[in-house]
Amino acid sequence: MFGETINWAIIAPLLVVQIILTLIALIDWIKQENTRGPKMLWLFIILFISMLGPVLYFVLGKKE
Repeated sequence: MFGETINWAIIAPLLVVQIILTLIALIDWIKQENTRGPKMLWLFIILFISMLGPVLYFVLGKKE
């Protein structure tokens, strides 16, 4: 268990996708005047709920 190596071929693309999603969500969050709910709450959701946070922001948080 402790001697196993990490399979970076699987993990690296997921990390890249997570970073890109988070950056896009943060840029959009900065540009948005209004969000559904408190804007600062969405910042914490984007940053601290891993890959699901940015998705939640785009689906539930953005006002159109």
